[in-house]
Order: sequence, then C-alpha cells, then structure tokens
Amino acid sequence: MRIGLIGFGFIGSELYRRIAADGAAEIVFVHSRSRERLAALPPGLILDDLSRAPERRPDLIVEMAGPEISKAHGEAFLAFADYMPLSLTALADDALSGGLEGAAARSGRSLLVAHGALVGLDSLAEWQGMWDEVAIGFRKPPASLGLTGASAVQETLLFDGSVREIAARYPHNVNAMVACALATVGLDRCRARLVADPAIDHLELVVEARGRDGSSLSIRRRQPARGVSGSEMAAAVYSSVRRAAGTSGPMAFV
Repeated sequence: MRIGLIGFGFIGSELYRRIAADGAAEIVFVHSRSRERLAALPPGLILDDLSRAPERRPDLIVEMAGPEISKAHGEAFLAFADYMPLSLTALADDALSGGLEGAAARSGRSLLVAHGALVGLDSLAEWQGMWDEVAIGFRKPPASLGLTGASAVQETLLFDGSVREIAARYPHNVNAMVACALATVGLDRCRARLVADPAIDHLELVVEARGRDGSSLSIRRRQPARGVSGSEMAAAVYSSVRRAAGTSGPMAFV
C-alpha cells in the first residue's frame, strides 16, 4: 500500500516512524504546514502542494492536520485514493460529509473513519441499527483544551448537548465523539459532555449506549495526555492504517 501523510506533529511523526519500520507499506509523500518539521526527511518525500498529490499515486491519504484539509481537498483526494481524516469534526458538516461520501461512491474509493481514542468502535458500529440512546463524555485537563482563566483552575462543565454542536465549538478536541456518533445514532441524537478538570493530568472517556431491546454497553478509558490527544493515539491510528487495506464502500470504520 502506498500512503500519503498530511501533518507531522506528534501523531504524524510517530505514524511515519511505525510505517517506515514495518516495511509493509510505502510512504510516498509527507505534507506539513510547518515545513521545518520535515527537515530530517528525504527531500523527495516532501510534498508542498497538495494539488499534486495524484502524481505520487497514493492508495491511502491520512490527514492529521485539521478539518480544513478535508474542506479544501477531501473530495479531490477521494477521486484517486482512500481518505482517512483524523480531524473527524469536519464530518459534522452534512454538506461536506455528503460530498465526501459522494466522491467516494463515484470513484469506488472509501472514506475511512478511524477508531482513534474510541475503544469499542467495532461493537458500537456492529449494532448501529439497534442503539436507542448513546452518550459520550470527555474529562480533560484544561491545558489539553487550551483553556485559561477560571476554567483552568476549577472544574468546569464546558458543554452538554449534541455531538454536532460540540464539533462546531471544539473542532480540534472531540474527534472521538464524532466517530461515536457516526457509528451509532447520528450527530444530532448522540449526546456529548465535556468537562475541564484541573485536578487531573490525563484524559478520561466514557461511553454509555442503550439498545432498543434493553441491552447496554459501557466503555471507559483513561490515558496520559499528549497535547489534545491521548498517548495511545499514534498506535491506534497505525492499527487503523493496517486495517484499511481491503476496505470497501463510501464510508467504512477501521
């Protein structure tokens, strides 16, 4: 598999290292707005102009740079490659999400939703038609949310509402919430809760799902913080990249 990477921060650089060490796939380009981060890479791998991505003939493009990449280039990418946007808050825009799925359907490619920090995505997606109520909550230290002032020194409920609303308000912090909503009851019905807690130095995620037949599923995860993400994110993304081979359909969960 030939892979293009967009973004070279904590997740992007670690994903590059893992793919390069594995040897089962080939990295054909790396793009970063902060070009100085790419100084140690072979010059031939660096792609400054994303409109020239087709020239590298990638099978898969992984985005780790922000939702604006999907808005500007997502449909074009899906004309010639599978596309895995980690900035899933972009998909809270129905017009954009529909455009990406349409582009994938026309080309026979796939829009891939990575599980990221959301453990249990397989179980949630497998029962997609059965869930009646789903709620997902994050508890994070204020620094992971870029907060200052009162919210940085005392526990603060920042949001309690739909995933669609929180995705618009915190576009760089709640990608796992969007994955949960897409895999279950949708962006408007899935409830999101976000708490800033200065007493912790880690990230906490809780999912509670209830089925129409009375079944229930509870997911709880705690991990060290690395910026806005958990420490396990690079490994989770690497796992999704490995699972991407052989996927089909306009949207697939990996």
